[in-house]
Amino acid sequence: MSLTQPLKRLLYLSTFRSAFKRTHPSADRNSQPISEALLSQVDKQTPNLRLLEIASGSGQHAGFLAPLLPNISFQTTEYARQSFDSLSAYAADCATGNICPPLFLDISQELPHWEVSTLQQVKPDSYDYMLNCNMMHISPWSCSVGLFRAAGQLLKPGGKLFTYGPYAQDGQLTPQSNVDFDADLRRRNSTWGIRDIRDLKLLAETNGLKLERLTDMPSNNKFLTWLKL
Repeated sequence: MSLTQPLKRLLYLSTFRSAFKRTHPSADRNSQPISEALLSQVDKQTPNLRLLEIASGSGQHAGFLAPLLPNISFQTTEYARQSFDSLSAYAADCATGNICPPLFLDISQELPHWEVSTLQQVKPDSYDYMLNCNMMHISPWSCSVGLFRAAGQLLKPGGKLFTYGPYAQDGQLTPQSNVDFDADLRRRNSTWGIRDIRDLKLLAETNGLKLERLTDMPSNNKFLTWLKL
């Protein structure tokens, strides 16, 4: 075998995997600010830490964040199985090798009802961090309920749940672009809509968490840090 053959094979595999990667302009825009908010709040030194991402979508966020945090193992999850090829491609292309194969997860379901293959990998009190980006406003309220329920069960004491997206505060939604966005979401699906931090605080309290930090982000979004007590 000539020296060039292994290199050609690597190039072919990289090109093959890239063909499965899906990209979204919004994730291209927000990956950098999300990484800045996250990096300022996680342990970047201790080895073998674990992060569970809920509703990983295409895998872009994990693909961007994991190489910046090689001490943290990223477990992606997704309800839409058609996203698994993209998630697997981002995991395979991760230079630091710390993205696990994706797991199926319906976050609206209680933990005992999760798929057996998922429960074999995901254990109570075993995660240092959880991450959820841009899910709550485009899913039924039951998914937000399930997210905080899972965080209360899966995070270690002192662990953190990070959530990113647009939010209302104490009944007030600003600016007008978010008001219009919320109205459009509710027209498309009556169970969708921008969630109020006030309501999320109640979910957090019910599940043994509290809001630790609120970070304003570009494009009228927020990065919320929830601490497991």
